[in-house]
Amino acid sequence: MIAEAGDPSLVCFMRSSSKPLQALPLVRARADLDDADVAIASASHLADAAQLGAVRALLAKAPASEDELECGAEGTPPRKLHHNCSGKHAGMLALCRAQGWRSEGYRLEGHRVQRAMHAVHADAADVDEDELPTGVDGCGVVTFAMPLERMAFVFSRFEELEGGTRVADAMRAHPELIRGPKGTDTIVMKSLPGWIAKGGAEGLLCAAGGGIGIALKSEDGNGRALGPAVHAFLSTLGLDIPALAAVTVDNSRGERVGELVADGT
Repeated sequence: MIAEAGDPSLVCFMRSSSKPLQALPLVRARADLDDADVAIASASHLADAAQLGAVRALLAKAPASEDELECGAEGTPPRKLHHNCSGKHAGMLALCRAQGWRSEGYRLEGHRVQRAMHAVHADAADVDEDELPTGVDGCGVVTFAMPLERMAFVFSRFEELEGGTRVADAMRAHPELIRGPKGTDTIVMKSLPGWIAKGGAEGLLCAAGGGIGIALKSEDGNGRALGPAVHAFLSTLGLDIPALAAVTVDNSRGERVGELVADGT
């Protein structure tokens, strides 16, 4: 460990920060995927036109239909395609097709897809599978808990894992598919060449570059502080992302009335 703030032993669920790991069994099984396919399988998208187009393309390549997605529906009108995890779920269906597994119930703990995800996380964290607490994520799949320092370790060695460079290259090629122009993870990847980053629910962000892995967690679960926190923490490592230094607060008239910044302590 080369830098820390707060409690690095804090245990929490990885939530969507797991998505690059969850894409590993997919790229190991499917050589026919392009960068956009892999990126959207690693994404928490905002359902913009390009992102939805990438999900549709991955479903077509699987092949699978939107009705087979088990992530629930979001958006107006509600559709499974619009769910921010639909790319990951499309990737899981594509994995089922490649392996000849039944797709029904792929989100459930006993299904081969989720058993493969469990094995990937245990291998990446260098722990026994029985040591990984599990829960059910917001989109219905299994999510894994570990200390923040272990998440940072996982990301520091991500590209050493089989398929890790393939996933990382896809994320770097399409950072806008991973979240969106205002997403902290997207901004990190656009600002720091060679880095990858992935946010997760409850104020979590994991990132890696140059052999360094980081994991930051907002204690109260509110993600709005992540940008300034990432800016402050990376500055201690000699890395600067000015775009994340402050979150501005505007009123209904469009007037800037405040900002959220790290206090520097």
